[in-house]
Amino acid sequence: MFDFSDFYQIIAKNRLHPWLHTLPQQLFEWQQRPHGDLPKWARVLKKISTHMPSQKDIKNAVSLASEPPLCEGERAKLENLLQSFHPWRKGPYTLHGIHIDTEWRSDWKWDRILPHISPLKGRYVLDVGCGNGYHLWRMLGEEAALTVGIDPCALFLVQFQAIQRLMGLDPRAHLLPLGIEELPALAAFDTVFSMGVLYHRRSPLDHLIQLKNQLVKGGELVLETLVIDGDENTVLVPSHRYAQMHNVYFFPSAKALKGWLEKTGFVQVRIVDECITTVEEQRSTKWMKHHSLPDYLDTHNSDKTIEGYPAPKRATLIAVNPD
Repeated sequence: MFDFSDFYQIIAKNRLHPWLHTLPQQLFEWQQRPHGDLPKWARVLKKISTHMPSQKDIKNAVSLASEPPLCEGERAKLENLLQSFHPWRKGPYTLHGIHIDTEWRSDWKWDRILPHISPLKGRYVLDVGCGNGYHLWRMLGEEAALTVGIDPCALFLVQFQAIQRLMGLDPRAHLLPLGIEELPALAAFDTVFSMGVLYHRRSPLDHLIQLKNQLVKGGELVLETLVIDGDENTVLVPSHRYAQMHNVYFFPSAKALKGWLEKTGFVQVRIVDECITTVEEQRSTKWMKHHSLPDYLDTHNSDKTIEGYPAPKRATLIAVNPD
């Protein structure tokens, strides 16, 4: 259904080549498993053109256009095809005049992070839990040599493939339907991003070690996650749900998270940003019609979730692998 052979050919010639010992079999097995609406999505995907756009901006946004522009009928047809992949959570995208207003303003997160990270020019980058791959394009906009996203969700793979087709099949960007626990210790990426993942892990320290194992010596980890206020020993463990999310486990303070990174062997650990998640940054839209953050906050006190926990606050930390 999905052909990853181009990626195999690319990594066969670079430092990721040891991955070929396990990756093809893993992706073959993934394709053999049932994935709900995936066959239907794949049929829709084939209807999306792979022509190279005449205008493309991945430096300041993720947008593309053609010259001459699509006629109204062509644009309406493309919009209907893209709406088949609802819900769109990460973005936004502007595609031939179609604005995909996603649930998350992922561009705001990127703007917060970018000033603090090492330049990506020429780097091999891994984005763990990448969603539909929005940030892979922004990383390429910063001249990364190769961007690889991993996320086990089939819909995210389809959404990425739709954007990839519209981009003209850029060979520098790839999304694989895997989780971090399925990767061998590649020690091959210059920069590893893990954004919005840590609180979904039952064992956060193991997750940090898995991230460290993907980095070259001197490589940089960019870690963004939900946190709470507190000192080096403060950690919230929700008893059931948090903002209606049930698959969440540990919410450390930023200071505690810094200690976790140091405990797992990272050095030069910095807390570079902390901010409240607002209902302007995460909300329902035409492209994500399900409930979102405004529905998960206390209607009488927006500083609390509906369960009574502190409202979402996110921190970004940067650390270096010394090994």
